[in-house]
Amino acid sequence: MESKFTCGLLGLIGVGILQIILIVITLGIGTPWAVCIKERWIAKHTYLDGRQCFFDGTGAQLFGKYIIWLLLTIITLGIYSFWLGIKMKKWVVSHTHLQ
Repeated sequence: MESKFTCGLLGLIGVGILQIILIVITLGIGTPWAVCIKERWIAKHTYLDGRQCFFDGTGAQLFGKYIIWLLLTIITLGIYSFWLGIKMKKWVVSHTHLQ
């Protein structure tokens, strides 16, 4: 199985700048949409065994998760934050597919 990523540094920098602008302009509320923009870009440029990946998650779906994760973090006095990285990765992977 051959895997490849077809984009370069300038594309990554562009997506990063777009993310920062979106997050700053919305005072952080746009973070879920910014995450989805980056994940969609990564999937678009990723090929597994000759098949292109695609990402179908939306900012609205992730925003709902963010609210739940924030409440759980507050209720557990920050302990839940240790699980946030893996929760995010699971969400991203569950919305990434092969064409």
